Amino acid sequence: MTIRLKTPGTEGEKYIPIEKRTGNESIVYFTRDLSAEGLERLYQKVKGNITGKVAVKLHTGEPNGPNIIPREWVKHLLEKDLPEAVIVETNTYYEGDRYTTEDHRKTLEVNGWTFAPVDIMDEDGTTTLPVKDGKWFTEMYVGDHMTNYDSMLTLTHFKGHAMGGFGGSNKNLGIGCADGRIGKAMIHTKEGSDDMWSIDTEELMERISESTKATIDYFGKNITYINVLRNMSVSCDCEGISAMPVVTPNIGILASTDILAIDSASVDLIYALKDEEHKDMVERIESRHGHRQLSYMKELGMGNDKYILIDVDNNDAKIFPADAVKDVVPFEE
Repeated sequence: MTIRLKTPGTEGEKYIPIEKRTGNESIVYFTRDLSAEGLERLYQKVKGNITGKVAVKLHTGEPNGPNIIPREWVKHLLEKDLPEAVIVETNTYYEGDRYTTEDHRKTLEVNGWTFAPVDIMDEDGTTTLPVKDGKWFTEMYVGDHMTNYDSMLTLTHFKGHAMGGFGGSNKNLGIGCADGRIGKAMIHTKEGSDDMWSIDTEELMERISESTKATIDYFGKNITYINVLRNMSVSCDCEGISAMPVVTPNIGILASTDILAIDSASVDLIYALKDEEHKDMVERIESRHGHRQLSYMKELGMGNDKYILIDVDNNDAKIFPADAVKDVVPFEE
């Protein structure tokens, strides 16, 4: 994989503090309770429009990946609140243990995703969803099983990413719902290029966001988002046991019905940490121009980058990101 760290004349490496953002505000809920109960408690705050047949989009990980959301947390949530829900995934663009449906299902078993049905949405092919007002796409190819669902819970392990800078709800949907052969190629590869990773930095962030927009426009109000800020390596869960060591402190769990607000809040919490606690993650985000995910989502009208952070641990008090992270402890194995 070739990584190009800078694109001259662009702004995606620059962090915009919340006090300098404009526009309306959304609600983002926060808990420090990194447990099955904490996850379920936050889901209760944002579940209002989750009805009918529910898809739970999460990154199930490469074999024995150490940092994915704990299976027992997800099992608890599904058993308590979503007993008929289906975990959904798509096959990978790169060759490996999730490249074919057969191998992907073996990996799911290795990683313990055996307590609920898992739908590999592109197992039987693709369908297209429109991309409204896109710069790069008019449509995105997704797994054709997606249209079997009425609602989606986007359950995301927030972490760094080798090309995206960070992987939040936007990356979970933009890459994770695009099918493994056509949609992911549209996002990652310039037409006619021999380098499958030939699209990077700002353009990559924009393509991911347009792919995400196709999915969230499809579900409309019937989609919600949870980000788990735990075991945050600068590496994505797609790197499995080869991921870089975790050095960022565990922070908590966020939930919102606004994708831009929740990813913005997740990044803000990282930046609110002490310099020695966030330097690796900040370097990863900025060197890959990851902030362009956020600014482009705002340009596309996908949500608000201003938000009110609600501390559910303290009677739903309004807090600032710095207050949320003031008592975190350095990560230890």
